[in-house]
Amino acid sequence: MDLLINVGLPVSLAIIMLSLGIGLEAADFRRVLTRGYPFAIGAVSQVVLIPLAAFLTVTLFGLPAEIAVGVMLLSFCPGGVTSNILAKFAKGDVALSVSLTAVISLLSIVTVPILAAWSIDHFMGEAAPEVSIGTLATALFLITTLPVAIGVSIRHFARGFAIRIDSPLSTLASVLFVLIVIAALAGNWQFFVENLSSIGTALIALNIALLLIGLGLARVANLTWDEAKTISVETGIQNSAMGITLAALITGTTTGFSPLAVPAAVYGITMYVVVTPFILWFRSR
Repeated sequence: MDLLINVGLPVSLAIIMLSLGIGLEAADFRRVLTRGYPFAIGAVSQVVLIPLAAFLTVTLFGLPAEIAVGVMLLSFCPGGVTSNILAKFAKGDVALSVSLTAVISLLSIVTVPILAAWSIDHFMGEAAPEVSIGTLATALFLITTLPVAIGVSIRHFARGFAIRIDSPLSTLASVLFVLIVIAALAGNWQFFVENLSSIGTALIALNIALLLIGLGLARVANLTWDEAKTISVETGIQNSAMGITLAALITGTTTGFSPLAVPAAVYGITMYVVVTPFILWFRSR
């Protein structure tokens, strides 16, 4: 278990983020300048509204401190490659989805450590583990930002090679994601069973709310329907693997997965159930 948590978990997330980077082009970053308004709406939704919705959810449902922190950690993790795939299934604006994923994922090295430290202190009080923002930022850089940057560089300087490994690497990333979720739940099975009703209900409610918040904000902002569908998906889909890894980094546990990882693991399953009707609706219009 020590090897799985200390080595396997961060390496798996790094591979998932490398897969994201391999699929990115330089144009995905330049698009922020040419399509600033839709991007700004999506960025506000992801960076501001998702954490606010998560905070309201854990408060309204009165979730225990460890679960509340886990939900908050999850809310800080942008959707990753999964949101890009689902945006494509929804017949949304895939280019906008990719640009949001690219930029927000890189910004997470700044936003996540600060927000995570605040959440831990706010919800856990004296029981909170000591969190070093600098150490956490360094760890996130090494296992998220750096792999994305390496992937983008490979795509730019060895495009043919990147295209050849894109699909196999994406498949590997998907398999690793499933294994991470299963391991996190298995490592906290009793905790999960005891809190299943509260965790499941709260996360499903949050997921539905996020999808509707993203859609509503985009429509109020007068974005196109394709852009609105994309903002909805980007708001409702979170990077569960990153949330689980973040929980392990914060608690420094070596005897099993942290209970803080349970909400991210559960969300990694329920979000597909919740988003499916939305995707089918989006595809029909």
